[in-house]
Amino acid sequence: VSLCMPPQFRYDAARTALMAKKHVFLEKPPGATVSEVEDLKTLAAQNGVSLFASWHSRYAPAVEAARAFLSSARIHSAAINWKEDVRRWHPNQEWIWAPGGFGVFDPGINALSIAAHILPAMFITSAVLDFPENRASPVAARVAFRTSNGLPVTMDLDWLQTGPQSWDILADTDKGAMVLSGGGSKLAIDGKVVHDEPEAEYPMLYKRFAEIVRAGVSDVDLAPLQHVADAFMLGKRNVVEAFFD
Repeated sequence: VSLCMPPQFRYDAARTALMAKKHVFLEKPPGATVSEVEDLKTLAAQNGVSLFASWHSRYAPAVEAARAFLSSARIHSAAINWKEDVRRWHPNQEWIWAPGGFGVFDPGINALSIAAHILPAMFITSAVLDFPENRASPVAARVAFRTSNGLPVTMDLDWLQTGPQSWDILADTDKGAMVLSGGGSKLAIDGKVVHDEPEAEYPMLYKRFAEIVRAGVSDVDLAPLQHVADAFMLGKRNVVEAFFD
């Protein structure tokens, strides 16, 4: 069973499927809260079925190449810039602005799913979230992270960028400046493109789902969702002008 409804309504549907001993594929984000997805993970194990918390951007074509590059380099700093036009990608979708709808963190969690896969483990130290005065979820955010050894990572999210859209992760390393752009589709080192392939995220996702079903295991990485929860917990709320579609 694949579940793609808004996260606020995901838990009950997933629980029903797992109790019926169905393998479950959760579109991102896997749920509205970390604890409910943890409960689903436990429920899947109890019923002997597989649960897949899918992160489609993690399966973008250049992500593994970026991970390999960074694992062989000394990283000095990293920056995540994820800026797009909500009116283009989510027109008139009221659920995404409601509590539990994530706001700008709906696309932002895509960036975090990649960052959590290719960068050293990190945690949030501060955040500023911009909430339109008439909305319950943020339209922009600036987030600061650090790793256990002090590596600084910044994230800039903006849902009002028109024109070209920005889905980039940059890293300054001892082996050159890395830019993973296009939401993970293109990798460049010191300006030279070293990996650029057509997008094939969903075929890869369903291939992975089939693998874990055959193996009798689950694949539930909650790091991206935990980062979003931490941003809301630590973030300073900044009220900005009202948003209307």
